[in-house]
Amino acid sequence: MISTTFNRYIWLANTLIQNKRLTFEEICRKWEHSSLSEGKPLSLRTFHMHRKAVEELFQIDILCDASDGYKYYIEDLSSLREDKTRIWLLNSFSTVNLITEGREMKERIVLEDIPEGSSYLQTLIESMKQNRILFITYRPFHEKNETCYQVHAYCLRIYKQRWYILGYCEELKGIRHFSLDRIQNINIIEKYFDYPTDFSPENYYRDTIGIWVNEKIKPEKIIIRAFGMQSDYLRTLPLHRSQKEINTTNTYCDFEYHICITRNLISELLAKSNTIQVLKPESLRQEMKKCLNNMSNLYK
Repeated sequence: MISTTFNRYIWLANTLIQNKRLTFEEICRKWEHSSLSEGKPLSLRTFHMHRKAVEELFQIDILCDASDGYKYYIEDLSSLREDKTRIWLLNSFSTVNLITEGREMKERIVLEDIPEGSSYLQTLIESMKQNRILFITYRPFHEKNETCYQVHAYCLRIYKQRWYILGYCEELKGIRHFSLDRIQNINIIEKYFDYPTDFSPENYYRDTIGIWVNEKIKPEKIIIRAFGMQSDYLRTLPLHRSQKEINTTNTYCDFEYHICITRNLISELLAKSNTIQVLKPESLRQEMKKCLNNMSNLYK
């Protein structure tokens, strides 16, 4: 269980993220309505202790603007919102915090199941911090037997509720993904690797959707037409970072992308097949038709 003190740090960070600027008195009033207060007021000394802890734990600087009524705020909030790792950590801790503090609400909070494998995260992060090679025993879905690999761990990624480790595999002589729920055993060995200075996980995934990257495939201009509320869904949760809205009518909207055509992209489009239409390129249109025909044949 996360300690009550740690939960208070998370509460303070989230309160300022949500409200942007608050005086100490306003923070105290919000504290009084929190289950973490246990009916006790927030002293100025405790507030500054929590403020310092938030800065050290999450690298979030909380400043005070004397010219604006001595309001406290998070420095460079926009950069924090763009830092996916820190926001993910805060959100994860906040969820645990809410469930722990509100036990009577546990049955009314429905979470998605995550496959096995998250227990390996500590080992993987230690490997990345020390640049030490992993010895992995792995069995993919399409194989009956296990195979052992030596992997240089570059980064971790979540996709469709699954954790993946991305890195250079010595046996396969290239960059590969390994799903944590298919790992049978994992150990850090006494061998080190050099993390490539020109490698960026963000750039590696830049032109694709999902987990699989084929460096031989180049990104293409793709245009899809979204009907009805699907347009709003795409506006609030873009299919890809390159998304641009290029045409809008009362019944549909056209979105343009610069992206690689992969099986993950096709799967995403098929999941929306009754609310979107691929306009370009023709090769993707034909692939969609083929998949939809195969799907139709299953119901004949």
